[in-house]
Amino acid sequence: MSVSKSLRHRLAVQARYRCGYCQMLESISGIPLTLEHIIPQAKGGSNDEENLWLSCRLCNEAKGILTEVLDSSTNERVVLFNPRAQIWTEHFDWSEDGTFIIGRTAIGRAIVKALDLNNEFRLRTRAIWVEVGRHPPDD
Repeated sequence: MSVSKSLRHRLAVQARYRCGYCQMLESISGIPLTLEHIIPQAKGGSNDEENLWLSCRLCNEAKGILTEVLDSSTNERVVLFNPRAQIWTEHFDWSEDGTFIIGRTAIGRAIVKALDLNNEFRLRTRAIWVEVGRHPPDD
């Protein structure tokens, strides 16, 4: 999908230049964030700005066409976190060392697991960013 530079810029400003799920800053990743359909087109989602956000490639690929996931603590299906409509800090928190994402709610726990937000690669990368003072993002 092609979007105008002005729409991409508006989305980036709204997203504070970070992935809507793992909060990775575009400026420290070295890879541009990808355009994310909150409701995937395969599930009827539109290309309207209200259905678009930015995410890193890892989160976007892991999310795929998911719209619901299972919370392993409650065995209940929950609707995916919507970075456009929900506040990240209400559903997630950072570990004391700033590398591990903790799900605070059923939605948060389910996203952490479904998108594999704490895999070894991400943890090692975040540890480097923490060491140089670039992570976690300031809110």
